[in-house]
Amino acid sequence: MLPSLPAPKTTTPMTAAVRHGLFYALVYVGVGISMPYAPVWFRSVGLTGPQIGVILAAPMIGRVVAGPLIAIWADGFRLRKTGIAWIAGLTALAYVILLQVHGFWAWAVCWFAAATAINAIAPLADVQTLIESRSKGFPYTLSRGFGSAAYIVANVVGGAVLASAATAAAMVCAAAAAGACALGGLALLPPTPVRDPLHAGPSETTSRWRGTLDLLRLRPLMACLVSLSLIQGSHAFYYGFSALSWTAHGVPTRMVGLLWGMGVLAEVVFFWWGEGLRQRLGASRLVLIGAVGAAVRWTALALSPPLWLLFPLQALHALTFSATYIGGLALVEGLSPPREASSAQTLSASLSFGLATGLATMASGWLYARFQGLGYLVMAVMAMAGALVALGLPRPASGQQHTEH
Repeated sequence: MLPSLPAPKTTTPMTAAVRHGLFYALVYVGVGISMPYAPVWFRSVGLTGPQIGVILAAPMIGRVVAGPLIAIWADGFRLRKTGIAWIAGLTALAYVILLQVHGFWAWAVCWFAAATAINAIAPLADVQTLIESRSKGFPYTLSRGFGSAAYIVANVVGGAVLASAATAAAMVCAAAAAGACALGGLALLPPTPVRDPLHAGPSETTSRWRGTLDLLRLRPLMACLVSLSLIQGSHAFYYGFSALSWTAHGVPTRMVGLLWGMGVLAEVVFFWWGEGLRQRLGASRLVLIGAVGAAVRWTALALSPPLWLLFPLQALHALTFSATYIGGLALVEGLSPPREASSAQTLSASLSFGLATGLATMASGWLYARFQGLGYLVMAVMAMAGALVALGLPRPASGQQHTEH
């Protein structure tokens, strides 16, 4: 077991929020480097487009199984931050090995390990931050916003690194960021216990497996996960083909980065100042607003709007992603048993950003090849389907109203 560093003595709400925020920044610096620039490295070592597509899609689809398994394993530690630190350390190791091996299958295995591990950190960190935000009295969204801000910085810095160094430098930076995340988890996160009793035995491990399977029998929770998966999965065409679609309609390449930056900036703004909206409207309505915003956004983008209109459409990312994300976190927390919080949040992320986004990404390639930007219309239908499901989502039971107040 990794050693735990002493917990900070200052526990003011702002101090706690900043410490959690700095940890999110470490997580998303690595994601912000690896996500956009790993394909560049794979291309530089000789892989073809279809091979790169397979390597990138495999962890997304496999996440639906791997994510919950990692969450169950992480919940076997006494402290929540211990499992998080181990996963970050394993991510760094996988990146290092990736740079040492050669060949499609070797790279595929290492990338699967690295991408699966790094994407498992955020749901586990979300659980801990939600717990600490209630006990310390700071808004979760303030801390999470640090992560999105760090993602923007990583995108910009990563591009500068690639412009002046070998493409492998991006993977080296990703490995270093993951290592820093492991150390940062121990230093920055408080010693939040996973559960009582503090030390889990074999019977407790069996109980965790049973509890995770029991989540699949909770109809309100499953309806929530379906809605979130449809809404977040509808971003697949945008993530994969927005740049190609925009440039094909005359948008200068230099503007593509600004448009993406506009979307992430809107995300950050909502994370930092959207907590009041969540408290007034509640999580269910916030998810519904995100779904409607997504349907409007994708329909408008399918019509190839002029450049000036793309910027306000990108600002809708605050609703389509951020509002859905924040509302979804609260709903999943309120609709699942407290002892299965890690497994529930990880299952949600695995379905939304794993299976749904992975399958929608594969379909988006076919849609773009045949219909170009009109493929966005299918994403709009997905979002509206998510909205219909969201209309029937229940509010958490009275004993769990902390997610909706």
